[in-house]
Amino acid sequence: MRVMPEHSSADYLVAVGSRAEGVLMSDRAAKLFGGLGRRGHEPLLEEANAAVRFDLEHERGIDHWLLVIRNGDIRVSRDDREADLVVRVDRALFERIVAGETNVYSAWLRHELSAEGDVRLARLIQRIIPGPSGARHPRAFARKQGQRT
Repeated sequence: MRVMPEHSSADYLVAVGSRAEGVLMSDRAAKLFGGLGRRGHEPLLEEANAAVRFDLEHERGIDHWLLVIRNGDIRVSRDDREADLVVRVDRALFERIVAGETNVYSAWLRHELSAEGDVRLARLIQRIIPGPSGARHPRAFARKQGQRT
């Protein structure tokens, strides 16, 4: 992935490996996957040893994002190679999922995305996709409700 030099990598990225190459775009998917790659380790995935590829389809082609996970260590690339799980989804829908506007399981039940391979990995991957903004863990919510008496 190349970052346009006159812009922040947090806001604008160039999609390399797709027909959209050279087009300046704000891309939540790139932010998510880029952040995972920079962190290098995700404690929520310490039990995982797998390769997961996301194929984000759009009018100009397909953007591939490959996550190779080894005991929580994550390598991110734009490789289009075999993976234990391949998730195919419209890029605009994936952007809404990453923004917390759409639930990944609801989209799967509506057949708006497909998962091929070891679908058990989908539960692990769900852990790294942000939830809706302002969302709280159910236990934290219950504790706060208990304090209002």
